[in-house]
Amino acid sequence: MPEALYLHHPSSLEHDTGSHPERPDRIVAIERELASRDWLGYERQEAPAVERPVLEAVHPPEYVDAIARLSAQGGGMLDVDTVASAGSFEAALHAAGAAVRAVDVLLNGRAGPAFCALRPPGHHAEPARAMGFCLFNNVAVAARHALEGHGLERVLVLDWDVHHGNGTNDIFYTSKEVLYASIHESPLYPGTGALSESGAGDGEGYTINLPVPGGSGHDEWLGLVQQVVVPAARAYAPQLVFVSAGFDAHRDDPLATCLLTEETYAAMAAEMRALAEGLGAPLVIVLEGGYDLGALARSVAATMAAAANGLVPEEAPASPLVERARSHFARWWAALA
Repeated sequence: MPEALYLHHPSSLEHDTGSHPERPDRIVAIERELASRDWLGYERQEAPAVERPVLEAVHPPEYVDAIARLSAQGGGMLDVDTVASAGSFEAALHAAGAAVRAVDVLLNGRAGPAFCALRPPGHHAEPARAMGFCLFNNVAVAARHALEGHGLERVLVLDWDVHHGNGTNDIFYTSKEVLYASIHESPLYPGTGALSESGAGDGEGYTINLPVPGGSGHDEWLGLVQQVVVPAARAYAPQLVFVSAGFDAHRDDPLATCLLTEETYAAMAAEMRALAEGLGAPLVIVLEGGYDLGALARSVAATMAAAANGLVPEEAPASPLVERARSHFARWWAALA
């Protein structure tokens, strides 16, 4: 039986957003590409719905009930760009449930990695607010489950969506139980994630925000993973590694202006596979954004292939952007180590 796991659910196609970049065709495109590659050796499993107590460890019951009611009434706008339909609540339950199931399976001994290809995405969702196409924060729910349900003490989240994951950032901003690292284009929606935003209270130093200007490409993104995220993670020694995997920093994506390619995503995934393997920590990758269908499908396939057996890439060339970020966080790594 293959160890790599692909989680999905048909409810993702019932989250009907109409004429919207975050649309069911994203899943159709991904699965068509993967089918043409014999699923890259991953075992496919349907994801369960998340259990309410697990979901409510992040999202208040009143908020969960409000999303359920809106869907039961046929849906509507949650904010200017976030829409729900009759099928959205069920889809969101399975999107969160996939990440939780991946945690359960991998922490119970399966080697992995796991890739969760469901929608709606999650990293913008705050505890009591839907935004940025997101209803529930799938990675945050799964990370909290790993901490409270499995007794872990340290979890890493690398968010490489081109938009800052404000929801995940804020949920764990005062906690040292989660090291949250985000590489994102700035200025860009939602306007958060400055280099100086590095946590507060017990969580001071455990948030690593790495904004990059539009036009940034392979060398900048891979360099930040290799020279900032990986050293910080090794010092932190997480017991579980998540990637919030958006693919909207691709050069073909219509919603941003970064210049990544499928090769960049493969290289970053290979780095995270090697990091997780070296730490003895499971690797869970959760779909976030990515809105050019061809680029999305190819990048997901490249990520999955590299996460399962990719070779670690050569080190990216030095750049002022990477050196500035590395210097900013070096003192914290030394103190942590």
